[in-house]
Amino acid sequence: MSRIGKKPVTVPEGVDIDIGSGLVSVKGPKGALSQVISRDMKVAVADGTLTVERPTDRGEHRALHGLTRSLIANMVEGVTNGYEKRLEIQGVGYRAALSGRNLNLSVGFSHPVQVEAPEGVEFEVPQQTEVIVRGIDKQAVGEMAARIRRVRPPEPYKGKGIRYAGEQVRRKVGKRA
Repeated sequence: MSRIGKKPVTVPEGVDIDIGSGLVSVKGPKGALSQVISRDMKVAVADGTLTVERPTDRGEHRALHGLTRSLIANMVEGVTNGYEKRLEIQGVGYRAALSGRNLNLSVGFSHPVQVEAPEGVEFEVPQQTEVIVRGIDKQAVGEMAARIRRVRPPEPYKGKGIRYAGEQVRRKVGKRA
């Protein structure tokens, strides 16, 4: 008994999907990505719609089915629109600057912290207190944003540090006299 996913992936114009044995490659206007998938999952493209089928309804196959579908959908989204994460820097004297492809952060240490951009990820600094991480791979963009935030996470007393745009930091009351 094979099951087809409830949410087929819509493939936009200009995106090519190559399905090999255990490998799915997606090429689009922003670049190309490939992903190794389980041999049990059957991937098919027809009429601009990509479907993923699983062989049985066992828990393991159901989990792999959802994972495979999500990974392919994220690759299609990445090569068409790309991904970005925005970070805000808060604190007196805290700032970011670009030097080539790398990001220099002055966040209260005795030295500036340099963050190197991995392949496929780029930084943009529209203001000294704002950093944008862009790329076509959702996992790589999220990982790089998390690494930048980890340099100086927001502290709960004054709220100083690096945070995601729109992130709410729970504040604590300081000591009382």
